[in-house]
Amino acid sequence: MKTHGFHLSEKSAVSFIATLSHSKQITMKSNINKASRLKRSIPALIFAFATLSIFASCKKNNYTQTVSKTFVLVHGSFQAPYAWQYVQAELQQAGQKVVVVELPGHGQDQTPPATLTLNSYRDKVIAAINGVQGQVVLVGHSLGGAIITAVSDSVPNRIEKLVYLAGFVPANGQSVIDLNGMDPNSQLTPALMPSADFTTASVANDKLMPIFCQDGNATVTQLLIANNRPEPAAPLYSKIVLKNPARAAVPKYYIHTMQDRAITIALQNQMVTAAGITNIYSINSSHTPQLSMPDQVTAILMQIIK
Repeated sequence: MKTHGFHLSEKSAVSFIATLSHSKQITMKSNINKASRLKRSIPALIFAFATLSIFASCKKNNYTQTVSKTFVLVHGSFQAPYAWQYVQAELQQAGQKVVVVELPGHGQDQTPPATLTLNSYRDKVIAAINGVQGQVVLVGHSLGGAIITAVSDSVPNRIEKLVYLAGFVPANGQSVIDLNGMDPNSQLTPALMPSADFTTASVANDKLMPIFCQDGNATVTQLLIANNRPEPAAPLYSKIVLKNPARAAVPKYYIHTMQDRAITIALQNQMVTAAGITNIYSINSSHTPQLSMPDQVTAILMQIIK
């Protein structure tokens, strides 16, 4: 005989029938006790499910309780604002304000390359900062690192935090080309093709992914190729002039890209040490994690502003 999931022998069945009346009384009392315990447990169950629901919600968006900041994002060479599109969307979803700067001679901007200097880029970023209220979190990728360094020397009071994402960190009197010359294992330098008048340098389409984003998907490949255009050369040779001591007080952060083939980790470490940057994060990515691993970049940026 089978009842409540248990198996009874014939003898046990007879005993069961003989004591049925007594068992009914026990069962009734047991059921009453079970019902009472269930009633008491309902609030706990509701609390448990509510807690799980809140946890699940937080897993989807860990940033809802973070104060809102204004991020100004600066792209690097051979790229344009499109490179920040995924991080921009994630930051905005997390309640942050975001301004993405289009450098002169990049993206849709048609400023003649021969007229540009590093200060041209600096001034474009300062104009973007002046277009918003309060201090900003200024983020520079690659060449953008040199640019935000120049900006921090000009308007240090407008910058709450300075963040380098695989960025160049020039010292006073250094240029991007100077720093690049300290990186013998960079795959970018041998891939550069100067124009006949030496005003620009180009990288072939088939070199873009191996150098800049070897961990990117097919969509990233299409983005890089569709937006590939010659890079203005003069700003890369512009030696930065740093003369404002107030710049030193701006908190600085560096995000290493451990599998970088454009600015290798060796040069990144060298620049970070020379600049005395101690707030350091790392992503096991190519040179352009904002395209290949945007969620990791966003997570670090949100951690930085806590």
